[in-house]
Amino acid sequence: MKNSTDIQQAFHERLDEGELMNCMRCGFCLPACPTYIHTGGNELHSPRGRIAMMKAVHDGEMAPTEEMKASLDLCLGCRACEPACPAGVTYGHLLEESRAIFAEHEEKSPVHKLVFGDLFPKPKRMKQAIGAVRLYQKSGLQKVTRTIGFLSLFPKGMKELEETLPEVIPKKERVHRAVYHAVGEKKATVAFFTGCLMDTLFHPTNKATIGLLQLAGCEVVVPAEQACCGALHGHAGEKAKGIEMAKHNITAFEASEADHIVLNAGGCGAFLQEYDTLLVKEEGDWPERAKRFAQKIQDFSSVLFTLGFIESIPLKLEEKTITFQDSCHLRNGQHVFKEPRALLQAIQGTHYVEMANADSCCGSAGVYNMLQPEMAGEILKEKMNKVNDTQADVIVTANPGCLLQMKAGCNQHSDTLTTEAMHLADLLWESVGQEQRQNVMN
Repeated sequence: MKNSTDIQQAFHERLDEGELMNCMRCGFCLPACPTYIHTGGNELHSPRGRIAMMKAVHDGEMAPTEEMKASLDLCLGCRACEPACPAGVTYGHLLEESRAIFAEHEEKSPVHKLVFGDLFPKPKRMKQAIGAVRLYQKSGLQKVTRTIGFLSLFPKGMKELEETLPEVIPKKERVHRAVYHAVGEKKATVAFFTGCLMDTLFHPTNKATIGLLQLAGCEVVVPAEQACCGALHGHAGEKAKGIEMAKHNITAFEASEADHIVLNAGGCGAFLQEYDTLLVKEEGDWPERAKRFAQKIQDFSSVLFTLGFIESIPLKLEEKTITFQDSCHLRNGQHVFKEPRALLQAIQGTHYVEMANADSCCGSAGVYNMLQPEMAGEILKEKMNKVNDTQADVIVTANPGCLLQMKAGCNQHSDTLTTEAMHLADLLWESVGQEQRQNVMN
């Protein structure tokens, strides 16, 4: 491996030796790890095995290898091993630091530079890209492309992504007011983190989320200067860019002086909640500012639940069976899992069925399903079998990547499933009824 000596030195200097030592090799993480399970119990692809390699490189007992890097790349970063670990090892931090070290010593492809350097960090370009998607959908090009089978020339993951993309609404409708006032008594002031994909591909879901917060008694502030959270960068080893975006967002939200910073994407929320860890070694007052920011992060479902949304707003839908798929980072990162279920179970006319292994990864994991399509496909297939067992009409989740992945699963298994995938906010918005929605519109 090129730069082997430099990589090994970086492992020795940057990985937390105490955290590496915390792993007791007990194996409690193994049944929780999707890649360990789907590789037939290969220790190389388990949290315990990966930490053992990290420690060996850190201690100078082995040189970093391509096999080690491939193992780190195959990890979903779902962090299901963390709640299973009796020693409380923060595996996610070790994984992201290890990936960052490897990434800093390899040449980036043009596509990598485009996505992580020029697209996600720059809201204007992100909006332009989504505008191009809308043109593709509305010009007739999408229909022609599908008819002639042009997408079959591209990787499978690309074709599946195209098939699950929601209809992009016009640019003039993808805007926010600076402030949305509470409906009725004001109970809290929250700042809303819009996100990249959520505010472009899933803009109506963001508007639904804001409407729900208003009905719950929140004054909702939307800081104009916010940008991408940096989660995809952090997971892909682009730590420096993640730090840059963290500082940008902290600055953008400080002026709001809100009680909470609220969002509806589990992956983004977990990364935002760990800005304090990301910036802990930065100079000046950044560590303290990051800590104050991180302490305010709340998933919208937690805010609704805490403010008594269920007790104050009647929720009702036509008869249907619903189930819930946990966002890994919402559950394992933010430790939110009871609140979404409580909200769903409060909807009159529905029957909630808990899915077996709802807390296991669906295979999306950011852009994992694009980079590791074979493993992602195996994981998704197993997940859809669990969905089928529930006989649910709707499978609900709370993260854009998970939502696209579940939509792909519903499409792939349409011969055995009639299930629709929805974001939690969209289903709740539908369930509040026209009269309540009108109160928000006014």
